Parts: sequence; structure tokens; C-alpha cells
Amino acid sequence: MDFAMVTAYQPIDQLVPLARAAEEAGFRALSLADHVVDLETVATPYPYTSDGSRRWSPDVDWPDPWVTIGALSQATTRLHFFTSIYVAAMRNPYVVAKAVGTAAALSGGRVALGVGVGWCREEFELLEQEFGTRGRRTDEALDLVRALWAPGWTEFAGEFYSCERLAMKPEPPGPVPVWVGGLSDVALRRAARHDGWIGDLATVDEAVAIAGRLRELRAEAGRDLAEPFDVVPALTDAWLPEHFARAAQGGVTMCMTMPWMYYGAADAPLEDKLAAVARFGAEVIAPARALG
Repeated sequence: MDFAMVTAYQPIDQLVPLARAAEEAGFRALSLADHVVDLETVATPYPYTSDGSRRWSPDVDWPDPWVTIGALSQATTRLHFFTSIYVAAMRNPYVVAKAVGTAAALSGGRVALGVGVGWCREEFELLEQEFGTRGRRTDEALDLVRALWAPGWTEFAGEFYSCERLAMKPEPPGPVPVWVGGLSDVALRRAARHDGWIGDLATVDEAVAIAGRLRELRAEAGRDLAEPFDVVPALTDAWLPEHFARAAQGGVTMCMTMPWMYYGAADAPLEDKLAAVARFGAEVIAPARALG
């Protein structure tokens, strides 16, 4: 079992020390969240709370994830980075490919693109992107960005995007894994066609069930089940090494967590967060890995 530190809603000036602490404590990766803006009033309900309200306060930072990953990669040497979740369909796919490819080049390939179709119609409208076609555009954009990351010239002809021969540099030093977020059947099928799935809050049993469903969908899609495929939820009822080991045995490859939530509170000062990261590494990460 591997672990990823979640940095959503954290002050931007804490990200470098948190990344360094995560690497030292044995975390495999660090996740970055994504919103371009946080609109004061939206009619679109947030899909991951029972009442549709947003989980965060209006004063939290939303740094651009790929600029941030480029910076954090220079402050670390082993830690990997991914977005949870980047809404690619709110952007031009050439800009997405350039941002992700540059971060991959700067980090020596320590990135994965965690992508979702998005939920906030108002944010799409602000960025002048069609909301109703976001799923189909995401599918096509992912094919396009993979082509743009490949060495040499790229030509592409699709329903939404097309280009004559062009090249985009810098190229990533290797393949960039694409992980897909979402809980719908469409989202799970999209994840099965790519390299992994990123979940939301889930119990161990729920996460193991999704891992099993993803395995079925990958087989249906003709994917080689021996290929690497990450299953990355945030587990709500796992806090001891044996809990995480049970999840790993059920197909979960990495768990997202905020260690300070185990030992303190979401608004803990930086010193307490850093202490919690080190403690989590010693009390959970190392023993969980020993259990397999």
C-alpha cells in the first residue's frame, strides 16, 4: 500500500514544507486540487456532499496545480505528484498538454494527470467552455494530449479538436499516467480505459468493491490486467496499518490522506501538520508496507 498526501485547501506557503515532509515520511505522492475560480454563488450542486454545499470556505487557496507541481518538484527528489481532480474540459487541450508536459519534464517524470469531467456549470461558462459536451470532449482531449506528448510530429482529427502536423516541446521523459476520477458508471469505464482511478471518501469495503468493478471493466475493455493500474481512494474507516493492508489486498494501490486529521484538526498550524506527517509515516506507512 502506498500513500498520497492531500493538499487541497492548504495555504500556498505551506506546500513546500509539506511536500518535503511527505517525502521524508515515505509518502509516494502528493495531490493537488483544481479550481480556476471559486464563485460566490452557484446554482450547480456540489456532487460530493449530501446537501450540495461545497466542502471548503471561500478564503482557501486554489493555486494552479501544474505551476505548483513544477515548483514542488524542485524542492523534492522522489515524491510524485498528481491532480485530484484536474478539469481538463474547462481548458484548451493544447494548453493542458503543454502544462502537464512541462511539469513532467521539470520533475523528471514524477507526475500523473488525474482528470475528471467537472461539476460546476458556472465555472465552465466563465471559461467559455461548453458544459453539456464535457464528457465527450474529455475523452477526445485525452487522446489528443497523449499524441502531443509523444516524440515527433502530431496530426489529429476529431469531433471537437484537430490539427495539422505540429510538435510540442518539452516532451515528458516518459509516458504520463492518466487517472480518472468519478463514481458514475461512465467515469469508471473511462478510468478502465486509462491508467487508474481516483476516488472520493469511501470505506474500505466500498473501495475494494470499486477496485473489483474496475478490474471487470478493464477486462471488458480488453486491457492487459498485468499492466500497472492505480486505485486511489480516501478511506474513511482506515487508521491502523492492518486496515490499509486489507484495502491493499482488495486492490487499492494508494490511499489519499491528510495526516493531521488523524491527530489534530484541519486548521492545525504548520508545525503540528509537519509533526503529524512524520508520526503517520512512522506509525502507519512503514508498518502498512511491512504487512504488504
